[in-house]
Amino acid sequence: MDFEFNIGGYNIKGWMVAVALPVLSSVAGGVYWSYDTLQRFYGVEAGIAEVVEKSASFDAKAGSLTTRITSVETYSQRILREAEAKLVSRIQTLEQAILDNDVRGLNQKLAQLSTNMTQILEQQKLLLDLRSQVDKATTITDGLGDSLKTLNTEIDDIWKAYDELVSNPL
Repeated sequence: MDFEFNIGGYNIKGWMVAVALPVLSSVAGGVYWSYDTLQRFYGVEAGIAEVVEKSASFDAKAGSLTTRITSVETYSQRILREAEAKLVSRIQTLEQAILDNDVRGLNQKLAQLSTNMTQILEQQKLLLDLRSQVDKATTITDGLGDSLKTLNTEIDDIWKAYDELVSNPL
C-alpha cells in the first residue's frame, strides 16, 4: 500500500493510480462514444444528401411519367371512341338482320313446334306403356315354356301307359 514511484520529477503514490485509472477509463469511454456518435451523424447527413440528390432525379422522372400517362389516357380515349363506333355499327347490323329474318314470326313457329312436341311426348308415353305390357307378357310366356314341357312329358307318359294297357291288359 505504500507503493510509490517517480515520473518526471513527480512523486506518484499507489492510491492516486487507483483513483485515476477508473476516471481516465470513463473519460476514454466517453470520448470513444462521442466520436462514434459523431461519425454516425455524419453518415446520416451523407445519406440525407444522397436522398435529396436522388429526389431531384425522381421529380424529373415523375414529370416524364406524368407526360406518358397523359398520352396513354389520350390514346385509350381515342381507342374507346373507335370501339364504341364499331360496336354501334354492329348492333345496327344485327337489328337489321333480325328485322330481315322475321324473328317476330318465329313465335308462331315455336308455338306449333311446342304443340308437336307435346303430341310426341304423349305418343311416347303410350309406347312406354305398351312396352311394359310386352315385358310383362314376355315374363309370363317365359314361365309357361317350362310348364308346357312338363305337361307334354306327362301327356306323353299317359299315352305310353295307355298304349301299354291296350297291348297288355292286366
